[in-house]
Amino acid sequence: MQRSVLLLASLLVLAAIAASQGLRVVDPDAAGEVSAREAVEAFLADRALLGRRHLDALSPAGREARRERWRAALGGSEAVPFEALSATARIDRILLENRLRRELEELDREESREAEVADLVGAVAPIVALEEARRRFEFAPAKEIAATFAEVARALVESRRALDAGEFDRFDAVRARRAANGLRRVASYLRDFRRFRDGYDPEFGWWTKEPAGKLESELRGYFEAIESRLVAARSGGDATLVGEPIGVEALRSELAFEYIPYEPKRLIALAEREFAWCDAEMAKAAAELGFEDWREAQAHVKSLAVPPGKQPELIRDLANEAVAFLEARDLITIPPLAKEGWRMTMLSPAAQRVSPYFLGGEVIQVAYPTDAMSHEEKLMAMRSNNPHFSRATVQHELIPGHHLQGYMEERHRPYRRAFATPFWIEGWALYWEMRLWDLDFPRGPEDRIGMLFWRKHRCARIIFSLGFHSGTMTPRECVDFLVDRVGHERSAAEAEVRRSIGGDYSPLYQAAYMLGGLQIRALRRETVEERGANERRFHDEILRNNAMPIEFVRAQLAGTPLERGHRASWRFDGR
Repeated sequence: MQRSVLLLASLLVLAAIAASQGLRVVDPDAAGEVSAREAVEAFLADRALLGRRHLDALSPAGREARRERWRAALGGSEAVPFEALSATARIDRILLENRLRRELEELDREESREAEVADLVGAVAPIVALEEARRRFEFAPAKEIAATFAEVARALVESRRALDAGEFDRFDAVRARRAANGLRRVASYLRDFRRFRDGYDPEFGWWTKEPAGKLESELRGYFEAIESRLVAARSGGDATLVGEPIGVEALRSELAFEYIPYEPKRLIALAEREFAWCDAEMAKAAAELGFEDWREAQAHVKSLAVPPGKQPELIRDLANEAVAFLEARDLITIPPLAKEGWRMTMLSPAAQRVSPYFLGGEVIQVAYPTDAMSHEEKLMAMRSNNPHFSRATVQHELIPGHHLQGYMEERHRPYRRAFATPFWIEGWALYWEMRLWDLDFPRGPEDRIGMLFWRKHRCARIIFSLGFHSGTMTPRECVDFLVDRVGHERSAAEAEVRRSIGGDYSPLYQAAYMLGGLQIRALRRETVEERGANERRFHDEILRNNAMPIEFVRAQLAGTPLERGHRASWRFDGR
């Protein structure tokens, strides 16, 4: 009884404080919130289990198991009475149902994409079936398995002959790479299948050793031939700069899923507007340094790199400086453990081909030259990671950016990781680049040029990523755009484009930095400037409510009860 009274009193105090600051404190036991959270947690657990239980590529059985589960989960969620739910529970239900529909759409898209390359990968279907059967605890006799291995090896020989004869020349580099990646996954399935019984089942090795060795050789030779004949030969000399444009209609679908109520063309126009602001500010900073051309000013700033071996010390000092700046202005709560809990490692030369600038989170991964790089690679790495460029990115990656985000995500509404979106993840970090600019964080024109480099880069990401996926820009044109309009080193620009179009990121990921930052900036204007909310409290509440599309962050902070089937409606740029 005493505990209940104390809890109620605490909630009332928090509510009173929040009300005075223009924000809302959510009662975690409000109507339906526990059941909504449990439904999301069940989705996360089911997705992880299905990922462990089933194959993740070229697997009709795995796809059907996921499809069946998500349909059942969606039906169960839609059966929940919606009107009685609290504003928070409604948000969780809407986002869960949105995510489940998205999972089903992606399964359909995966099935369609695999059908497009069936002629290239069809020979390995028996290997996929064997591994699926093993995961169902069905164990075929070793003699039958050996016969299957031999049959698939012969089929691969025929596929290789067809490839060499030009019968598959109708496949472009994009689809060919998709097929080669699928075949690489099948090679891993084969290794897992053999490892399970080899050495434990005396008959297995006796029957399968020779045909398995031949099969592995034929499989490797086949996907390497696809990469050589169809991918590398048709990619303009760099097979790593191959991506798959999804098209305008698919972009619209992606934007709807992320609750962005704009057409791709409108977002490109918005990026151009922000670009114009950056160009004007860059010209001012260049003039302060005595340069008429911003490129010359930027080249000067790039030349100010620290000596080899000193970059870790610079990162440490910049991180500490950012924390001190934030705390002196009471902008956000920084728990002591978050301040001392981050770590540092160095990126390898191979990793820097994809990530030419450092990455972050709890572990900040530092990009700087190593003795294994060529002379020109060393110089480009130093120019790209000079102190003034790094000044904007250290706080982006650590505090108040991704490290603090991750720290809070693990401690507050962690189930909402199911709704993770780059518009929240990257938008938050980019918002702080803009906010710190407004607070005079840059110490002089060199710092402003460094910060503007990154801000221009975020504008460029909207333009080139949406242009690429709309089919209006090629990968090489994307690289040239980053070099000409932003001032990237060419190797760094290639790495940025390689990472953007390689398929490891969602099509909207690169656009989400600036767009998410603009959303949070607009939300701050509404909440802090117009309604008078406390700024530190505003920032804290965004992190305490965890990841979700920014339109829902807005509804959460205001306590707005949304209707089921809510669609994107917030015109965050006012147009």
